[in-house]
Amino acid sequence: MTDISSHAFDQAVLSCRQCPRLSGFLQTVKNQHPDYHARPVIAFGAAMPKLLIVGLAPGMHGANRTGRPFTGDFAGILLYQTLHRFGFATRNDSISADDGLRLMGCRITNAVKCLPPENKPIPQEIKQCNQYLSVEINQFMKGGGIAVLALGTVAHQAVLMSLQLKAKDYPFAHGAVHAVPSSSGNGLRLYDSYHCSRYNTQTKRLTAEMFAQVFVQIITDIKL
Repeated sequence: MTDISSHAFDQAVLSCRQCPRLSGFLQTVKNQHPDYHARPVIAFGAAMPKLLIVGLAPGMHGANRTGRPFTGDFAGILLYQTLHRFGFATRNDSISADDGLRLMGCRITNAVKCLPPENKPIPQEIKQCNQYLSVEINQFMKGGGIAVLALGTVAHQAVLMSLQLKAKDYPFAHGAVHAVPSSSGNGLRLYDSYHCSRYNTQTKRLTAEMFAQVFVQIITDIKL
């Protein structure tokens, strides 16, 4: 799959049914909400970005509904406000897949492409879906990308898995920056942040300023 075209790759993701629990759950959701996307969600953003953001999985009434990562639900509010603030997005909110929003120098994907029950993918599903994340990160590095931002522990570990690195050697911590081996020779860096979920933002585990500081570090390092 490493030499697949961008269009063919997206179609492979959209048609994936390799995890029975997830595909069955998506069908149930589709039956309940016929107008929802309710399929695997493909990445969104610039074709050759400097920054790749990796989330956990589509949200029930967000990406699973709209078909675009972090679009149409609470989790996307802080993310797109911050992307706009730092010049990565043309607007500060993401409402629908046809709202005209564009990302510049940035791309967003998820560790798991399908909506999981209770927002909790099981380890086998994360491992199965890692074949797609591996392709995305490999293409990202080939295109000159140098910064990967993992939103939460699951995304952090999925990125390491895709690079065939051990999680114990790169522990997750909000604000942490890890220099990781890169086949591109560009000096890939993995940045960690708490996930911008409703729970984390409402409990102040993640504040807007905490999130902004991660982006300050990223744009400083990639010299934007």
